[in-house]
Amino acid sequence: MKLHASAPTALNTFSGYGDGYVVVNGERHGGAGAAALVVTPERLAPWSATSFEALTAAHFEELLAFRPEIVLLGTGARQRFPHPRLTQALARERIGLEAMDVQAACRTYNILMAESRRVAAAILFA
Repeated sequence: MKLHASAPTALNTFSGYGDGYVVVNGERHGGAGAAALVVTPERLAPWSATSFEALTAAHFEELLAFRPEIVLLGTGARQRFPHPRLTQALARERIGLEAMDVQAACRTYNILMAESRRVAAAILFA
């Protein structure tokens, strides 16, 4: 699906998504063997997580460096919830976490980013 911005912006915006990939500012990310991705309005970076099943507390600790107020965890084609012991680093810093499928994470990120929120989308492709 292709997403359309209501106004042009220099900030990172999801401009599309599909089965196993996302498009950020017109550039496609994902596909077979692709690294997970963290998207904030100002940064686009690889994430060391490889799959939902392989998530560890250290993966969530990495997200602290992005200084978000909320993290949207895109868990692939379906919504899945990480165990709370994995996300303790975010909770300690009072950073919200919402788990959703990748498509919902893309749409929600764009809305929060447009509201000037400090949002980070952590996208898992597997």
